[in-house]
Amino acid sequence: MVSILQPQVHVWTRQEYHRLAELGFFGGRRVELVEGQVIDMAAMKSPHAAAIDLVDAALQAILGAGYYIRQQKPFVISNISEPEPDIAVVPGTIRDYAEAHPTEAALLVEVADTSVSYDRTVKGSLYAKAGIADYWIVNLVKRQLEVYRQPVADEEATYGWQYGEMATYLPGQAVAPLARPDQSVRVEDLLP
Repeated sequence: MVSILQPQVHVWTRQEYHRLAELGFFGGRRVELVEGQVIDMAAMKSPHAAAIDLVDAALQAILGAGYYIRQQKPFVISNISEPEPDIAVVPGTIRDYAEAHPTEAALLVEVADTSVSYDRTVKGSLYAKAGIADYWIVNLVKRQLEVYRQPVADEEATYGWQYGEMATYLPGQAVAPLARPDQSVRVEDLLP
């Protein structure tokens, strides 16, 4: 009996990923590491960029001391995942992350125009697997906010996890982040 060898996909580690970047392998492209795969990030259109700034401003207004809001910076999930969410609300201050990227977050937010499906399935499963309790998608296509909470194991999800609770909020409605349940953000304040 002849054994047929299947090709193996190389799973990149964070260390290898950083070394490739240092060597200029990505040639200035925007990329992120997701479960060992280097993923090209889509070009950012003006509404996407504006929404990131609007989310940042809205969250700054309600969070207060004790949290630092990072825009499109690395977030360590594991040795093979270092995505760059559009917004990461992390505990502490800027200086707390001078030597290492954060590994925990009170809230992760993705702004989606062309990436809605990817952000729901791939990023949602990745963030649920990491135990992120509060994950939001600012859906620019439908002009709504999708709020995902309660990570649960699900063998059919992309990375074996998904969110058990999902709610959609429209302009005219408001939502409170789990980190500040006494303060809410209006959906229209997040949309360009």
